[in-house]
Amino acid sequence: MVLPIRSVHDVRPAKSPSDPLDGLASRLHAVVANERGAHLAKARVAGWLRALLDIMFPQTAEQTYATVGEVRDALDASEAELRALLRPLEGEIDDPARIAAAFFQVLPEIHRQLMVDATAIERGDPAAESVDEVILAYPGFLAIAAHRIAHRFYELDVPLLPRVLTEWAHERTGIDIHPGATLGHPVVIDHGTGIVVGETAVIGNNVKLYQGVTLGALSVTKSLASTKRHPTIENGVVIYANATILGGETVIGEGSVIGGNTWITSSVPPNSIVYQRSEVHVREGRSDFDAPDFVI
Repeated sequence: MVLPIRSVHDVRPAKSPSDPLDGLASRLHAVVANERGAHLAKARVAGWLRALLDIMFPQTAEQTYATVGEVRDALDASEAELRALLRPLEGEIDDPARIAAAFFQVLPEIHRQLMVDATAIERGDPAAESVDEVILAYPGFLAIAAHRIAHRFYELDVPLLPRVLTEWAHERTGIDIHPGATLGHPVVIDHGTGIVVGETAVIGNNVKLYQGVTLGALSVTKSLASTKRHPTIENGVVIYANATILGGETVIGEGSVIGGNTWITSSVPPNSIVYQRSEVHVREGRSDFDAPDFVI
């Protein structure tokens, strides 16, 4: 005789009518059933992005393609996967097939831009031995690559997906670039950990950012969500470690150098140098020297 298969719930003790887990289960089911993007699986999005980057940059990939036709087949499969990823967002976006096609139409230009970025990083970093090394190992390049892909979806008014893409890179690199930020060509990120670039920031061409740089807003008031809240960085600017630049009306003029640990909330003219001056006190032979005693 074949016994019926029983759910684990069939063998549990009777539950109280007010069991709090029943309420939690109902709320969690409602998220999946009713709320926007509930089926935009983060892990699946991450897998799609990683696979696309592997196609675009074979230096990073485990799988190699023997012919041009195989590469094209991989791109077509990526487009089909994108259509499937976008399908749960129907009602929030235009036709998923049209969005996917529009993205892949500009993919060659995105790749060109990223190769410009990688070349600029290699030329500007004495420690980099090749462009391949930059593509394989540099977190700044990975963050820029994820951003350029996500930014296209942002331009196409796709909800949720752009943030999931850039947060994938944020988790791996410590570099937080909002998909709405506008990046020129090239942008160089050196080291990169702790960089934050806000949604309405505009970064020009040939800009270099070091670790800990913040391009942020003066206010986080929700009513300002539709305004330009983050600074504009013009062409050829270098911003050194832990500099903070705030405000939508703040413009860092072309060719300027912003020193480390500076705090800027108003515009800087072109070709400016902004830095903090450190004071040096020599205590040798001085009995009256009051050295600071920091506890870290």
